[in-house]
Amino acid sequence: MAALKLPHSPRLIQGRQSLIPFPASTMLFPKPPSSPFSNYSFAISSGFLTRTLALFSPGIVVCKNSSLRGVRGNQSRIRSASVQRVAEELMEDQSKYSLVSGDSIRQRFLDFYASRGHKILPSASLVPDDPTVLLTIAGMLPFKPIFLGKIPRQVPRATTAQRCIRTNDVENVGRTARHHTFFEMLGNFSFGDYFKKEAIKWSWELSTKEFQLPPERLWISVYEDDDEAFEIWHKEVGVPVDHIKRMGADDNFWMSGATGPCGPCSEIYYDFHPERGTADVDLGDDTRFIEFYNLVFMEYNKKDDGTLEPLKQKNIDTGLGLERMARILQKVPNNYETDLIYPIIEKASALANISYPLADEQTKLKLKVVGDHLRAIVYLISDGVLPSNIGRGYVVRRLIRRVVRAGRSLGIKRERRDNLEGAVLPVIAEKVIELSTHIDPDVKIKAPRILEELKKEELNFVQTLERGETLLEKMLADASSSAEKSGTVPCLSGKDAFLLYDTFGFPVELTTEIAEEQGVTVDMNGFDIEMENQRRLSRAAHNVVKLAVEDGTNLTNNINKTEFVGYDTLSTQAVVESLMVNGSPVIQVSEGNDIEVLLNKTPFYAESGGQIGDNGFLYVTGGEKQQTAVVEIKDVQKSLGDLFIHKGTIKEGVLEVGREVEAAVDAKLRQRAK
Repeated sequence: MAALKLPHSPRLIQGRQSLIPFPASTMLFPKPPSSPFSNYSFAISSGFLTRTLALFSPGIVVCKNSSLRGVRGNQSRIRSASVQRVAEELMEDQSKYSLVSGDSIRQRFLDFYASRGHKILPSASLVPDDPTVLLTIAGMLPFKPIFLGKIPRQVPRATTAQRCIRTNDVENVGRTARHHTFFEMLGNFSFGDYFKKEAIKWSWELSTKEFQLPPERLWISVYEDDDEAFEIWHKEVGVPVDHIKRMGADDNFWMSGATGPCGPCSEIYYDFHPERGTADVDLGDDTRFIEFYNLVFMEYNKKDDGTLEPLKQKNIDTGLGLERMARILQKVPNNYETDLIYPIIEKASALANISYPLADEQTKLKLKVVGDHLRAIVYLISDGVLPSNIGRGYVVRRLIRRVVRAGRSLGIKRERRDNLEGAVLPVIAEKVIELSTHIDPDVKIKAPRILEELKKEELNFVQTLERGETLLEKMLADASSSAEKSGTVPCLSGKDAFLLYDTFGFPVELTTEIAEEQGVTVDMNGFDIEMENQRRLSRAAHNVVKLAVEDGTNLTNNINKTEFVGYDTLSTQAVVESLMVNGSPVIQVSEGNDIEVLLNKTPFYAESGGQIGDNGFLYVTGGEKQQTAVVEIKDVQKSLGDLFIHKGTIKEGVLEVGREVEAAVDAKLRQRAK
């Protein structure tokens, strides 16, 4: 049960604070003219868990960047009997509100499908066992080999609450009511068992019976050619024809990627404004609708040439967004103000001495970024992804940098704790960890490491910011001044953006973000040219080195040993110390070649004592502007005692000596090898 502080400021009732139970989904309490509160206003934090109700006269004084500070005039007197009446009203439906917490919604979903023969399975890691994707982006990803028929099913039906990460829309986080980097996808899956009829009927029963959503507020979309799904929704479920929309492949034909399992889908939307009628309805209107449940009728495999090959069995893959359902049931205006995220925002607000409900939209945006990104960061680090300049590590680093900058602009004060050395992200992250119990219990066990990594990365980036921000501000001022004189649109040159990137380590996406806030564009074509010039110089230098080693000099002479970290982790960042093709050392190897790789450290077991070496992958992505590579490691041998030789094939891109890579072990193969 959430607690309601009454009043907001201790000065409002003779210096005392009172606590009354508060059903957290209540947003505002309108009273008729005859109410004893008709001369007072109610201000409530719009977050879900801990909300504050302040009763005050119309002469309230609100200070900037603060909570409610006081009341002007002394006419304000709180009538305790009336307050008690409000408290009693709020307590009446407490049992109902306890069912709509995020944790409750998750468990009710899993229990609903467990009672229908589904096996409840734990969430898979955010680091997928799939070389075609960087992170787990959907609930179906762990089951992809089963859908494709590559491995046998263990159960005919399953249900999960899968942790997911998507960063393709990171710029929209906080700007819309529904975009997130980290989210939970609740799903029910059939592996060649039931199909459309059961999936549709159960999704409707879950929505209207279990979660008690009004049927008249639900709209359905189906693939334009899927007459079967349309008929089931209309004739068997009873959805009116004017609440079912046929849509094209862009909206209602779901694919897991450019290739792979796919099929037509049907979605359920919730209507926040049914009073707008049924004429000319656009389900893509975010101000009216939110899509919360997607049913994918997975029956095809999309090949490299674009053809659709029927799968051996018809499958069901569904996804219900937990944050979206929480928004609907908790009756809050956006996902960020649910009990899944708002406590984190409250923590950041307190450190910044800001009242979220009284803040302007720009301030709320920054607080939402902090709340969203820190969830992603904590769970990624918990799953072994550490900040770096490549692959998954770059995702974490970029998110941390966005949070650091948002926090600094909010005025969040540095924490005085000795062990934090002025870092603030670990303080806010403690709230994420506190909320993690029902999402991933291991997070609390790994908390010390998570907080330490956050502290190190934040303090390092603050130094980068302080060096680069001053120069960037001057560059932007110069660009604006020049544009004003010439009557043109202000633009930061690609050369200046590259200088910040190359000399100060200032990320170009951060440069673009800061520039846009000040109405300045960035010449990205110019930046790309500068980047390519640097690559050309780098390649020339590599060619010189390559000629120097073509005499067959054994590059292992200069390498002492490989640091083995495989007892602690299955994934780590490493540096390529040496490359060999057919026994000869090389500097650069391209796609299709078999290679031997020496790293400065590795999580891969080498073949020893009758146990085979690990398999897995080396990934190189290095941010948006660098060459990518994927290397499949098929065997690992020891040489000269402490050198680990990774044998494999370059599946994509180019690998170079000196390049930083992410070395990732195939966990399932290691387990089978034990």
